[in-house]
This record gives sequence, C-alpha cells and structure tokens, in this order.
Amino acid sequence: MTTRTESVDTPAGEARITWHRAPQPRLVLAVSHGAGGGIEARDLQALAAALPARGITVALVEQPWRVAGKKVAAAPRVLDEGWRGLWPALVEPGLPVVAGGRSAGARVACRTAAELGAAGVLALAFPLHPPGRPEKSRAGELTGAGRPALVVQGGRDPFGRPEEFPPPGAQDPYELVEVAYADHGFAVPKKADTTQEEALSAITEAVGEWLVRLPV
Repeated sequence: MTTRTESVDTPAGEARITWHRAPQPRLVLAVSHGAGGGIEARDLQALAAALPARGITVALVEQPWRVAGKKVAAAPRVLDEGWRGLWPALVEPGLPVVAGGRSAGARVACRTAAELGAAGVLALAFPLHPPGRPEKSRAGELTGAGRPALVVQGGRDPFGRPEEFPPPGAQDPYELVEVAYADHGFAVPKKADTTQEEALSAITEAVGEWLVRLPV
C-alpha cells in the first residue's frame, strides 16, 4: 500500500485527500469525517489500513473547514459544495468511486451521490436524528440517495440506533449492519462482550464484503 496526500482547491476552500492506494485497485472508497473530528477517527483509519489489501483504494477526505483549522463545521450547503469541488480529483484515477463518510460526512455523501455518479454510498454512524429528538428524522437523505447504500451503525448510537431506521424499500435499497455495543464513534465499553478491536474488525469486514458485492 502506498500513501500520498494532495491538496484540492474547491469553491468552499482548500480540501485535502490522503490516498491509501491498493496495489491493483478495482474501485475507490472516498470517505470524509464528521462535524466533531477529522480523518483520525478510528473507523476511517481502520478502513484505510484494511481495505487496500482487498483491492480497494481508500481516499480519506478532509473538508475545507477542517483544513482551515476551524472548530465548527460549515453549513450543509457549504459541505456539499466542498465535496462536489473535490470530486474530480477522486475520479481522476479512472476507477468507480463509492462516496462515503461518517456522521455529517455520511449526510454529504447521501445528498450528492446521484448527481455525482457515485457507484454507491457508505454511511458510517449516520446521524438519523439529533440525540433525544427522533421526530427530527433525516431518513430522507439516506433513502433518497439514489444509489446502493450500506449503513454501519453502533448499537447504542444516540443519533439513531439500528432499530430506529426505516425498512428499506424497493425504490431506496440499503443495507444496515449493527456494531454491537458501539456508540456514535464506534467506541465500545470495556465491560462489553465485544472488544474495541473486534468492533473495528466487524466494520472493515462488513464494508469490504459489501464493496466486493457492489456491481461496478
């Protein structure tokens, strides 16, 4: 696996892509961070470490607000603008690109996947609703993505537990994988029956298997 970081100018400011390249890639998985952290998130780092060996190049994307050193994420419209602006760099290798992200990054991927021609959508810790506010559902962003989608959700995520998600329909197919005991950041308690390493392995296995099955 080779790693390279490049800066990309977008209408929302400078973004940054860290490439974890597979030796013989069949597709690119582009994943961005959430509103409360960067690409150092445990799930993003686990995917970048595990998937290149399976023929998947992983592109970890830092949104312009994060590159600029700001502590508060930009508005959704600006996040989408930044993602659209860096998309040409993601497709430049000439491979199918799966759009993904964790939390707010997953929402961006869902909102823009169809217009950008993404091969699929990976939603890590999708924020189905604000904590304690299930009536403020964002399910429409997920079900309206218009692309095959995989949701990987912690069993005790306050932004939406797996059982709160609507059943997928014929027009909005998606799969959902639960990571037992995990919270919004996929952290598991020390007293849980699952270790942190096992939780991350469950994520990388689920994502890897889904990507292999994805028609591209």
